Amino acid sequence: MSWADKILQIDRRWIFLAIAVAVTVPFFLPLGLPIIVTPPVENLYDAVEGIEPNSNPLLLAVDYAPATLPELEPMAIAILRHAFENNVNVIVLTLHPAGYGLAERAVMQVAEEYDKVYGEDYVFLGFQPGTSAVILGLGINIRNVFPEDAYGTPLRELPLMEGIRNYDDIPLLVTLAGWSAAEAWVYYAYQPYGQRVGAGVTAVMATDYYPYLNAGQLVGLLGGMRGAAEYEELIGQRDQGGRGMDSQSVIHLLIIVLIAGGNAAYFVSRRGKSPTDA
Repeated sequence: MSWADKILQIDRRWIFLAIAVAVTVPFFLPLGLPIIVTPPVENLYDAVEGIEPNSNPLLLAVDYAPATLPELEPMAIAILRHAFENNVNVIVLTLHPAGYGLAERAVMQVAEEYDKVYGEDYVFLGFQPGTSAVILGLGINIRNVFPEDAYGTPLRELPLMEGIRNYDDIPLLVTLAGWSAAEAWVYYAYQPYGQRVGAGVTAVMATDYYPYLNAGQLVGLLGGMRGAAEYEELIGQRDQGGRGMDSQSVIHLLIIVLIAGGNAAYFVSRRGKSPTDA
């Protein structure tokens, strides 16, 4: 039996095992493959970097659900780490009913890493239904939409919220969304109020947002896990995004090798057969 025939007769379970190993191992043993940072990601990083420490807060809208968490949560963690590292105060909210627990988990995790104090360094407003009405309402008065935080504390009792009335007091808004929430923030925050908006979306959605980016309606854009990995590279903290890109790179390479090897084996095997064997 030739090498080509041996390859063509490999038990497919070995291929499944090889793919499982290629996906899993880089998560536990990161390879540190190089990440090239693209301008849309660098622009969003610069926008966050430009916020004055201990001044008006960054508004982070965690607008994703569990289905898109693997791509978007690494973005949330990286942006929160960047903000807290620079002593930038953060207001967190969500427009997605399934995003409440995910938003709370992300901000609590990073706040604990940096010993941030709730009410002084960050505030979690929670969820309110009515996407367009919420976004428009924030441009008039935040307290009309969120009279209390997620835990029932009136905003007037939170030191961070003192003097924060609407978009005029928010230097940057970043939405992380696996649905059309990013468009809604552009339509109802940027267009009527001139609010600066940055976005992070899933990889399959990213191309839809380049027109907004090119028109200046978005200050920056993170696309999928690659965008999260690039942002991690900029803040010097490789984590979920970097490990995910290592895994993707290895599995893509393995698939290319399997396809090339399978095709080569097929053609070599066919060349050794007579026409009557076909």
